[in-house]
Amino acid sequence: MTQQVSMFKDSDRAAAKFRDAMTEKLLADRMITSPVVEAAFRAVPRHAFAPAGVSLGAVYNADESLVTKTDQHGVALSSISAPFIQARMIEQAGLRAGLSVLEVGSGGYNAALLAEVVGGEGRVVSVDIDEEVTDRARAVLEATGYGDRVTVVRADAQQGLSGYGRFAAIIVTVGAWDISPAWLEQLAPNGVLVVPLRMGGVTRSIAFRCDRDHLVSQSAEVCGFVPMQGGGQHKERVFELPDADGHHVRLRFDDAVPDDLGQLDGVLAAGRAEVWSGVTIPHRTSFADLHLWCAGFLPGFCQVAADDGTELAAERGQWFPYGVVRGDSFAYLAVRPALEGAGVEFGARAYGRHGELPATAMVEQIQAWDRHGRPAPTIGYWPAGSDDAALPEGAAVLTKTHGRVTISWPTAG
Repeated sequence: MTQQVSMFKDSDRAAAKFRDAMTEKLLADRMITSPVVEAAFRAVPRHAFAPAGVSLGAVYNADESLVTKTDQHGVALSSISAPFIQARMIEQAGLRAGLSVLEVGSGGYNAALLAEVVGGEGRVVSVDIDEEVTDRARAVLEATGYGDRVTVVRADAQQGLSGYGRFAAIIVTVGAWDISPAWLEQLAPNGVLVVPLRMGGVTRSIAFRCDRDHLVSQSAEVCGFVPMQGGGQHKERVFELPDADGHHVRLRFDDAVPDDLGQLDGVLAAGRAEVWSGVTIPHRTSFADLHLWCAGFLPGFCQVAADDGTELAAERGQWFPYGVVRGDSFAYLAVRPALEGAGVEFGARAYGRHGELPATAMVEQIQAWDRHGRPAPTIGYWPAGSDDAALPEGAAVLTKTHGRVTISWPTAG
């Protein structure tokens, strides 16, 4: 083991410039905002946790995740998340020296970052349901000098960790459709839960704190994560729409599925429609909250994907992968040039005999989002048994297994 540690140290010296450049980018992009997180990213050798054969350029790309395990179909089961979202989630947690942290979803690298942030007086426990993943994480943490600073546990975190007490912070590093009651039980008073929560297929890393009988978001970041396995797994329903050449457009439903999707049979051969909103936005301006608005307020909301060879694939760059179904037709979020070439106008294009119906429904929500001033939402989580009367007035409500999510939007002005 001594020889292996020496090898990692030599490799770390060779990678120092890449690591520092990555950290500088994270600082410049405001992904890192505190000195303690900066120091952690400069200290931990990400390349030591990466799969064999990955170049240093890829390892230290601030925007690139690294898949560490796939299933027989090549679908990612475990990965090292992109550095930018790891930095943001650690910042969201507001960690400091001496705190105890539970990481749900192991990989090793993020746990090492957490160990650097909470220091020798802190405590980091990393849990994963997959024995292969925990064995790998434990071995690499040991080899890089973090073996005595991180406790790796194989368990289904949905059921809680008996004997570990409460944590000042719980950071979930896998995509969660719901919040486990066990996490709330193991969260210390005034603690923070950071979780990539799926809402209608739209994921946000949300920092939650308790407010009496429910959770309230303190911040939310755009992200994407490998879905959770075990008791917290929630499978999407995928409906495939074939075109005349055997290619497919796929509609993915994360929550409620419309009745009788069979009405969409042959929809790609039916007529097309489009409706435009008059709502514009300059280039390089984020409109990610529009997706969340639609997920909350648009029944029949779904994600859209298109095979190469489809008509939709030929129009890439003119639409975004969010749609809505109404009966025998579906529409998807589209854009066209606006603002004299300096921006785009939002609208919807549709397939089906009655395509104007879903297209109009989507455009009405685009216009409502714009009328409200395009605000950032507050997201709440209300465990089962919470008082319905306490739910925020006018909020979108998504029903989960163990509770409800509310998405509240402030009124313009």
